[in-house]
Amino acid sequence: MNTQDRNIRPLIRQLDEAAINRIAAGEVVERPASAVKELVENAIDAGARRVRVDIADGGKTLIRVSDDGCGMTPEDLPLALSRHATSKIDGSDLLNIHSFGFRGEALPSLGAVGRLTVQSRAQGAEGAEIGVSGGVAGAVKPCALNAGTVVSLRDLFYATPARLKFLRSDRAETMAISDTVKRLAMAEPSVGFTLRDVSGGQERVSFRVDPETGDLFDALRGRLARIMGQEFVENALPIDAEREEVRLTGYAALPTYSRGSAVAQFLFVNGRPVRDKMLIGALRGAYQDFLSRDRHPAVALFVDCDPHRVDVNVHPAKSEVRFREPGVVRGLIVSGLRHALAEAGHRASTTVAGATLGAMRPEPAGARVYQMDRPSMGARQASYAAQSPGFSDFSGGYSGRVVEPASYGQEVPDQVRDGVAQRPPAPEHGEGDGVSLPLGAARGQVHENYIIAQTEDGVVIVDQHAAHERLVYEKLKHQMAEKAVPAQGLLIPEVVDLSPDDAARLLARADDLERMGLRIEPFGAGAIAVRETPAILGEVNAEALVRDILDELSDTGDSGLLQERIEAILSRMACHGSVRSGRVMRAEEMNALLREMEATPHSGQCNHGRPTYVELKLSDIERLFGRT
Repeated sequence: MNTQDRNIRPLIRQLDEAAINRIAAGEVVERPASAVKELVENAIDAGARRVRVDIADGGKTLIRVSDDGCGMTPEDLPLALSRHATSKIDGSDLLNIHSFGFRGEALPSLGAVGRLTVQSRAQGAEGAEIGVSGGVAGAVKPCALNAGTVVSLRDLFYATPARLKFLRSDRAETMAISDTVKRLAMAEPSVGFTLRDVSGGQERVSFRVDPETGDLFDALRGRLARIMGQEFVENALPIDAEREEVRLTGYAALPTYSRGSAVAQFLFVNGRPVRDKMLIGALRGAYQDFLSRDRHPAVALFVDCDPHRVDVNVHPAKSEVRFREPGVVRGLIVSGLRHALAEAGHRASTTVAGATLGAMRPEPAGARVYQMDRPSMGARQASYAAQSPGFSDFSGGYSGRVVEPASYGQEVPDQVRDGVAQRPPAPEHGEGDGVSLPLGAARGQVHENYIIAQTEDGVVIVDQHAAHERLVYEKLKHQMAEKAVPAQGLLIPEVVDLSPDDAARLLARADDLERMGLRIEPFGAGAIAVRETPAILGEVNAEALVRDILDELSDTGDSGLLQERIEAILSRMACHGSVRSGRVMRAEEMNALLREMEATPHSGQCNHGRPTYVELKLSDIERLFGRT
């Protein structure tokens, strides 16, 4: 800009209505799915019991939403197309919002960037329609319509062709529309939804759900089964918690039903689908004790509170919210989900058994089998002895009821053949006293890592290392909650050489680590001395433990809550005190482990969300052998 141009004062102009609507449409209508969201929400606000959505070419050439709601009169139609005209609020209280829409921007914005036609008929009135193209509205005309409203949007973004270049393929836009309709269908189980693709003159129903009946949880369970799948509801826990007049309801899946991405997370605030960072963070905090960082829980959760306690007018798309008391909401989600997961006890998802059965299908005839080189039994036993700590106090650490098998009152040597520990069959625990043992009675141990137990109607296979790791972790957490983790002093402190930065990072957490039973002190530049370790871990490699804790501190950083960081460190500690893979266990030890698993919450999955046991029903096993 030259000097002469700088001296020219720019004029302030009032934009015309068409330009204003096109600018507003850029905020409200990002893509065809945004238009579908606005129109379907209007239909729900109108009291519709059934909503049908027709699209063509990913919504680019046609979006038509039909409903059986209250409809509009011919006099209402021109006003409905006016900017900031709405029947949802009177403008006196922008926080007291009980409807999806309230801004009065959707219809005029859509009419500004496409060819919009609205047909409607209210009860006791004649049917009428009005059209608007590129922001220019036509006259109201009579039309034939039974009841409700039909909104047709053709040639989206024809008035702003630059926006068309940013749209994705028809398939991608169709998937986004389907996701939008499904989220709204979850929010309204009592409303029926149909999504049809009418591209090329052919009609194809891609999604349909009928109105659900029953109470809140029955209706929601039925709707979620149709949208998220029957497997989800079979492996999900009902959530119903309340704190300070904020209520949390919905369903949350077991940790062993986790996903590789966050595609199965659906969050709602006062019935409105939202994508809120605070809620997602609370969800991650609730499950961080049970899942590794690359796994994501599957949930459908609803937060309901007084509308005055949440601001939904943060963004024109209304997908973000702001809570007046975010700490209350976050605490409710974390505590509500953890309480439900604790009540699930040792339960693991049914998909674990399904995956196991799938892996056990026989190989096709003629398939090659390669003989792999294997170490001798003596070499393996020597290796196991070198890596396994003493195990004499294992069974004494359990609080669950242990039934001593009569056959183990005398010395019965184990006979190991091909990695399978052969033992006399254990008696049926609980016979005659009505005690039910969900994980059954131990029958043997294979490959020095997997416990085989017999239940009333099948068998259970337990990963001894993963199971004991979870049990040790839960005990550490319990001791932390009570007071502090008991420590055992080292006769000779172990000195660990570290970089100056690592030593400083560790010493900065010295007080927290001491509460966990690990007492460290500085020992010159870049070194620390370990003087006490958690008693529950027994004999441990202090240097390996310290370096694992450093890795955990590097992963979590300082962004998380203190409690979450402490639990993450405890999880790392638990691994060092767990039964090693390759440890041959006595029958009483195996049964003690099973009983403790039954009595310990969350024992169905290890600290990383993987299952600790697989249960196979006898009927499933019989099918493997073609006996049914």
